[in-house]
Amino acid sequence: MGRQGHAAVVAGGDYVVGLQEVGEAQVAVVGGKGAHLGELSRIDGIRVPPGFCVTTQAFERVMREAPAIEERLERLSRLSADDREAIRTLSAEVRQSVEAIAVPDDLAAAIASAVSRLGEHAAYAVRSSATAEDLPTASFAGQQDTYLNVVGTATVVAHVSRCWASLFTERAVTYRLRNGFDHRKVHMAVVVQEMVFPHAAGILFTADPVTSNRKVAAVEATFGLGEALVSGLVNPDRYTVRDGEIVTKVVAQEQPALTDAQVIALDRLGRRIEAHFGRPQDIEWCLVDDAFQIVQSRPITTLFPIPVIGDADNHVYLSVGHQQMMTDPMKPLGLSVHQLVALPTMYEAGGRLFVDVAPRLASPAARSGIMQVIGQSDPLTGDALQTILDRGDFVPSVPDEGPGGPPAGAGPAPIETDPAIVTELIEHNQASVAALKRDIQAKSGTALLDFILADIQELRRILFDPRSHQVFMGAMEATWWLNDQLEAWLGEKNVADTLTQSVPNNVTSEMGLALLDVADVIRPYPDVVAFLEHVENEAFLDDLAELPGGAESRDAIRDYLDKYGMRCVGEIDITRPRWSERPSALVPLILGNVKHFEPGDGERRFERGRQEAWDKEHELLERLRDLPDGQQKAEETKRMIDRVRTFIGYREYPKYGMVCRYSVYRQALLEEAERLVAARVLREPEDVFYLTFQELEDVTRTQQVDHELIAQRTQAFTSYLALTPPRVLTSEGEVVAGSYRRDDAPAGALIGLPVSSGTVEGRARVVMDVADAQLEPGDILVTAYTDPSWSPLFVAINGLVTEVGGLMTHGSVIAREYGLPAVVGVERATRLIRDGQRIRLHGTDGYVEILS
Repeated sequence: MGRQGHAAVVAGGDYVVGLQEVGEAQVAVVGGKGAHLGELSRIDGIRVPPGFCVTTQAFERVMREAPAIEERLERLSRLSADDREAIRTLSAEVRQSVEAIAVPDDLAAAIASAVSRLGEHAAYAVRSSATAEDLPTASFAGQQDTYLNVVGTATVVAHVSRCWASLFTERAVTYRLRNGFDHRKVHMAVVVQEMVFPHAAGILFTADPVTSNRKVAAVEATFGLGEALVSGLVNPDRYTVRDGEIVTKVVAQEQPALTDAQVIALDRLGRRIEAHFGRPQDIEWCLVDDAFQIVQSRPITTLFPIPVIGDADNHVYLSVGHQQMMTDPMKPLGLSVHQLVALPTMYEAGGRLFVDVAPRLASPAARSGIMQVIGQSDPLTGDALQTILDRGDFVPSVPDEGPGGPPAGAGPAPIETDPAIVTELIEHNQASVAALKRDIQAKSGTALLDFILADIQELRRILFDPRSHQVFMGAMEATWWLNDQLEAWLGEKNVADTLTQSVPNNVTSEMGLALLDVADVIRPYPDVVAFLEHVENEAFLDDLAELPGGAESRDAIRDYLDKYGMRCVGEIDITRPRWSERPSALVPLILGNVKHFEPGDGERRFERGRQEAWDKEHELLERLRDLPDGQQKAEETKRMIDRVRTFIGYREYPKYGMVCRYSVYRQALLEEAERLVAARVLREPEDVFYLTFQELEDVTRTQQVDHELIAQRTQAFTSYLALTPPRVLTSEGEVVAGSYRRDDAPAGALIGLPVSSGTVEGRARVVMDVADAQLEPGDILVTAYTDPSWSPLFVAINGLVTEVGGLMTHGSVIAREYGLPAVVGVERATRLIRDGQRIRLHGTDGYVEILS
């Protein structure tokens, strides 16, 4: 109970140690809970109930005596987290084996000696403390067992044995399998503490668990022991505290369990504990004799990290991944390369990239422009930003310097409808990539890194070429104009969706149709089809030539890879393997096309969309001419339609050019990594993925690397996989969620953003990995997000629903060009819609109904 507390209890050599003798550095000896309690007992002003730890050495000794334990743990390690029956059976065998071992006499004596020093007739809490527990990246909360009111030395010893066995409860085994922890490397210590019988108890979160705001603490309190609260058996009083003041207060009992002064005092203790550990904490507390005792503190592992800028200003971060349709974490090399390319500056947190829009929100001249563009493209993000602005104090307005100029995000002046502009931009990009491929061949070592840095400047010049921006912004603004004006004049919603079908120069939609052409080559050869159904490695293309039609099939796939092989899922991360490296990723898509389509369907599909767009154009123009000032309206509409159809396809090309270069960089950097492995600098080529580009420069120059840093980064990346990035995050850590604020959908409908018109019913296929897609004609694809690598699937579906997306993100653009009804930004769609359910998708109005 702090520095003014009890004398340290030490007995039994390596088997028993007093709480005050251990700290965070001794996790391997006393487990996560024991290490945290020991560390807490060292903090001035923090009281911890007295106790001791039975160390992991005791556990290891007992495990060595358990019959067939190694063989059983090996079998457990090979199981999948979904093998529930096998886990239940095998984990029960391990527990029984551990509990059957008699505690050795000298170990029992050491525990008895420690108990006698504290008081043989006292009541104790006997608590499991695993080495993989209360970690910054995985809490393991509730996975092992705790026993309360344990009285008597023999009973304490027996419950220590039960805690050891609880390392192998079904829930603990499953949790470790899901989080990548090896059963054989996780050991169990046991904490024995005097029981306290409090007036009140509860939980303190030093960051708000609802909003993630690091400056807001949340307190839950109830009378008596806190176990009923933790178990969810009682409703607690709830408080939030900010800057030493109670912000909200909800009393669920007849009278408050704490006074307001006690709540504020508890918040101060929490801030002291948080400062000591350096991260937000989940704290269990008890109020005994008007003083707080801390019985547990663990890191809050569910908070999304905050980008580090290093100043005290307020910042508002927008997720880059939601714009790029890739919300998975990226490895450090991928993050750093994209940061070098990007404009504006991007910041990293949780393996994701964010941009700070606070300066633009603070500027009256820029604010309206960014809010208009974001509100149109992603209403959830726009609403979240509006929520922040409505508070009035987080982003205060600052005077603009000089003329305001055009609003941020607004496009440049309109351009003439000249297809030659697009042709020239594409040809320049292709020539530049060809020069890169040629010139990079002879580079290695620091010269290679310098060459890539220089080429990134060429990539930036291409990406941010004003003419390129002019082309796609002109098309986007024309799209918005058509939707707004034709709804006002003719009462039709989202007419541009039909008008943008089958436009020229869309490299992403062409990619999906081109895979139909590959299927046309393969379909006549049953031996090739049968062979592809059993592809198991990446060398299958070399084996195809031995089959009838195999050479033609191989050449068709290779031709496809020559043009599109630089693409892959999550392609903005250069650490992701490309299709050219793993062509087997395309095989299920090809086989699906062989099965479900007829020869020539690719060309027919494009022509059908082009004809529908042409028919719609003529219908609209005829109706407009019948209106007052109809001829003028029709002429203006015709100019906008021509602009859209000429330029909107180019919207996909800048990213294609960027990904082409990323693929070249990737191959060159992997070859450099192989050289570093040969020089015994790196252990594996993939180690380079866990270094930033700047760090890789240093490693290449010094021929030395920090292997511990790579190990830490690898573990951190694994932890980031479990995090869901927010659309909007503040520098206080608050996740600000937006809403659609609409009441025009049926009760129970799932609301989203309408991005491609039409209404369609069909079977929902919930797909989280493109490699697992088993789609049939008529299906509606439901997924978290789609990037360009998903577009070959679009030819096989009747509609699209995603959790992430905006009006001009890639999936939306391709859905419109293919004529697929689509609704994006449907939060939790993959959890609320079950695979196989029948749904109705309203792409014009932006909602989804679950029919069965």
